[in-house]
Amino acid sequence: MDLYVDINAIPGGDGSKEKPFAKIGDAAGAAQAGDTVHVAPGIYREYVDPANSGTEDKRITYVSREPLGAVITGAEKARGCTHYDGPVWMCRINNEIFGDYNPYTTIVYGDWFFAKADKHTGCVYLNDKALYEVSTLEECIEGKASEYSWAPEDSVCKWYTEQDEERGETVIYANFGGAVDPNNEKVELNVRRECFMPSKTGVGYITVRGFRIDKAATTWAPPAAFQDGMIGPNWSKGWIIEDCEICNSKCAGISLGRYYDPDNNNYFSTRYVKSPTQMERDSVCRGQYHGWLKENIGSHIIRRNNIHDCQQGGIIGRMGGVFSVIEDNHIHHINNMMELGGAEIAGIKMHAAIDVIIRRNHIHHSTMGIWCDWEAQGTRITGNLLHDNQRPEGAKQLKGGMMSQDLFVEVSHGPTLIDNNILLSDVSLRFATQGVALVHNLIAGAFTCVGAGTDWRYTPYHIPHRTEVMGFMTILHGDNRFYNNIFIQNWPAEDFLILHDTDDGSEKENRQAGTWCFDEYPSYEEWISQFDFAHPANMVELEKAHFGHLPVWSEGNVFLNGAKPSRHDKDALTADGVHLEVKLEDGKAKIVTDCDLSSIACKMIDSDVLGKAFEPEARFEAPDGTAIIFDTDYNGCARTGKIIPGPLAADSVCRQIR
Repeated sequence: MDLYVDINAIPGGDGSKEKPFAKIGDAAGAAQAGDTVHVAPGIYREYVDPANSGTEDKRITYVSREPLGAVITGAEKARGCTHYDGPVWMCRINNEIFGDYNPYTTIVYGDWFFAKADKHTGCVYLNDKALYEVSTLEECIEGKASEYSWAPEDSVCKWYTEQDEERGETVIYANFGGAVDPNNEKVELNVRRECFMPSKTGVGYITVRGFRIDKAATTWAPPAAFQDGMIGPNWSKGWIIEDCEICNSKCAGISLGRYYDPDNNNYFSTRYVKSPTQMERDSVCRGQYHGWLKENIGSHIIRRNNIHDCQQGGIIGRMGGVFSVIEDNHIHHINNMMELGGAEIAGIKMHAAIDVIIRRNHIHHSTMGIWCDWEAQGTRITGNLLHDNQRPEGAKQLKGGMMSQDLFVEVSHGPTLIDNNILLSDVSLRFATQGVALVHNLIAGAFTCVGAGTDWRYTPYHIPHRTEVMGFMTILHGDNRFYNNIFIQNWPAEDFLILHDTDDGSEKENRQAGTWCFDEYPSYEEWISQFDFAHPANMVELEKAHFGHLPVWSEGNVFLNGAKPSRHDKDALTADGVHLEVKLEDGKAKIVTDCDLSSIACKMIDSDVLGKAFEPEARFEAPDGTAIIFDTDYNGCARTGKIIPGPLAADSVCRQIR
C-alpha cells in the first residue's frame, strides 16, 4: 500500500494520493509491513516515531519523492527577535514548546565526557550554520573567536541562554557576527531531541531514503547509556538508511546504539562507585538479557549518505550495530566546533562492531576517522579513503578533546581486518588493541599508543559470528599481521606533544611511520618456544608467558622516505627520496610514483595466510564464515599477474622515471 505525505496538505487527510497526510508522523502511525510512505518536498518540523515494524520480505519504506527535498528537522524558526546590544539579538521562548525536554536546561554530559560540561543540547543556527555557545552574556557580546575551533572564522558567532523562571521562558541571546537582522534571515533553534527514531525498541525492517535529516538536540551517547541520534533504529533489526543528508546534530547523527537500561544508564557519572570500564562490561552482559542476539538486533545497512557537522559523531553505536554494513558514505567535518570532548567522538564510533563491514567510505576533517572500541571481532575496514583527520595548525588542543587519527582500534581481541585503505592523515592508527591484520594499505601516517592505553581492561570476546560472550581477557598486545602495505613518512617524524586532560603535564606520541614500534614483540617462533610441551604444564612458571606480548608477523611491505621496518619484516623494500602521489578521479584512485613497487616479491594473501586471532581463536574471514582472498584492490579491480604492495593493483600504478 502507498501512503502520501505533503506539508501543504489540509490537516485530516487519510494518506491517499488525493488526501495526503500533512505530517510524516501521521503516516508513521499508520504504516504497516509492506507499505511505502511517499513524502513530498518541504520542511517537516516534527519528531517521527515509527510505530510498526516491517518484515524481512515486507519492509516499511519512507522515501522523499524528490532526493533531499523532504527535510525532517528538530529545529523551529526563531520568531520575534528583538535587538539587544550591538550585534546581539534576543529571543524569548515559552517553555511549554519543549514539553518534558528543554534543550536549554539540559547539559551535554555523561560517562566518558572529559571536556568542561558547560554546553547545552540546544543550539542556534544562522542559515544552517551553528553558532558557538558561551557561558556569559559578556562573552556573547564580545564575539571573540574560539582558539580551539577548527574553523575559527565561524566561531565569532555566539549564543548564550538563561531561564526566566517567573515567566516560564527560555531567553536566548545571539551574536550573528555583524549587521544581521535575524528577522530577515533563516534563524533556527534546536527544540526536539530526535528527528526519526522509534520511541520503543524492536521496530525493525524500515527503510529511510533520500531525506535531509537536519538539526536536533541529541544527548551525549556513551556506551553504558541510552544512545540517541537524529535518526536510528533504537535496538532493532534490519534498518536501511540510504541516500540521505544528515547534519547539524548537537551530538550524534545516526545512532545504531544501545537500548535504555535504567539500571546502567550513565552509572559512573551519576553514582561514581563503579568504574566506567566495569559498567561497559556490565552493559555487554545485560545486553544479552535484553535480547542481544543475531536473530534480534543489528544487520542494518547505512549507505551513500552525506553526514557532516555533527559534534559527537557521524555514526555511533554500542552493540546495536552488529552484523551491519556501513558503505559509500561521505562523512566529514565532525566535531570541528571543538565544544565537546570525550571518548565517543569520531566520524564512525562503534563499540562491539561484531562482523561489521565498513567499506568505501570517504572520511575527512574529523577529530577521528573510524574508532572501533571494544570487541572489534570480525570487523572489516576495507576500501576507505581517510585524510585530514587531524587538528589544523593554529587550533589549540581542547582539554578533554580526543587525539586525532584515521583509525583507532581499542581493547579488542580481534580478528580485526584493515585492508585496501588509503590513510593519509599524520596518524594512521592508534593501536591499543591486538588481533589486527593490515593488508594492502597505503599508510602515510604513524602508529601510536602501541602496547599502551588499555590499563588491564578485561574485555569480552565472543563465539565467532555470534554475540554470545565466550570469555573475558585483558589486552596482551601483539597478535598482529602486516602484509603487502606501503608505509611512507609523509609527515614530520618528531614525537608529538599531547597535553593531558588534567593539568598534570603532557606526554609524547609517536610520529615515526612504519612497523618499527613492534620490534620488542616476539616472532611466532620466539613466542611458542616459551611453552615447553615436553614437561607437565606449570601455571606459575607459565604466568609470564600467558601475560606477555603476543607475536607479530610482517612480510611484503614497502617503507619509503624514512618509514622504518621492524625486525620482523621479511622481503621489505626501503627507499628514500621517493615521490609518491595519490590521484583521485571519478571515484577511482591512481598512485603515481618513481618507486618500482614491482621489485618486491609479494604473495597473494588470504584467510589461510592470516590464520586465527589468538584469544577468540577465530579466523580472519567473511561474516558468513567463508575465506577472504585479497585479489581485489581499492578500485574494485582484480589483482592479476604480479602482486604489488599497496591498495592498488599494478594497472593502477603509474611509474614515473626521474
